[in-house]
Amino acid sequence: MNSRQRRGVILLLLSVLCAFAAFAGVLSVISDVNSKVGPEVSAYRLKADVAPYTPLTEGQFEKISMPKRWLSENAVTDLAVVNGKIAVTQLKQGSLLQDDMIVNRPALANDEQEIAIMIDASTGVAGKILPGDLVNIFATFAAENKDAQAQSRIIVPNAKVLEVGKLTALQPDESSSNRSAATKAVPITFALKTKDAQRVAYAESFAKHVRLALLADGSPTTLRPGENTYTLEGDK
Repeated sequence: MNSRQRRGVILLLLSVLCAFAAFAGVLSVISDVNSKVGPEVSAYRLKADVAPYTPLTEGQFEKISMPKRWLSENAVTDLAVVNGKIAVTQLKQGSLLQDDMIVNRPALANDEQEIAIMIDASTGVAGKILPGDLVNIFATFAAENKDAQAQSRIIVPNAKVLEVGKLTALQPDESSSNRSAATKAVPITFALKTKDAQRVAYAESFAKHVRLALLADGSPTTLRPGENTYTLEGDK
């Protein structure tokens, strides 16, 4: 073997050694990345914005995969947990679902039923009354004739709020004689017994205004005889 052939063999061996070194380097980098990233798990991302207190369904989310170590401890990895839940705050499109974003929807008792009415947003309902709260439902009635008096009544004390809907713009009713009618309202769903549900339905149809008064936690109202009705004559 002459000197030129020996140089060729040496260069070939060096090339092979360099290739092995490069391959080992790549494997080392991959191993280092895998050790830092770790295994991937499923997470769930919102497809669109979700309003507060809206019931959640699995169709509102898309499944993605990401490294487990990058997820927060309260990230949701099992989408079944949204069944029977509502959004506790405004949820933004693209956000990862976390368990502090959702709460259980208040349940109905055996003798209760759901009823929803629109409440004037100007009464301060929006953002202050939440599912699970207790409220007094007030209705004001105009005098039926010149000899009668206008009245304010607590038609349902301690009504349990099930759901608070989205602020909605109302279409003006040109045929209505009440020109002070609300332009924006919030649908509120209550859990009420039959008689109370009838009172609420009647008030929504015939009362001049229906308002809610939020009660402090653990402080339900106890009405004494005659306290559920008020007229100006009562202050004289």
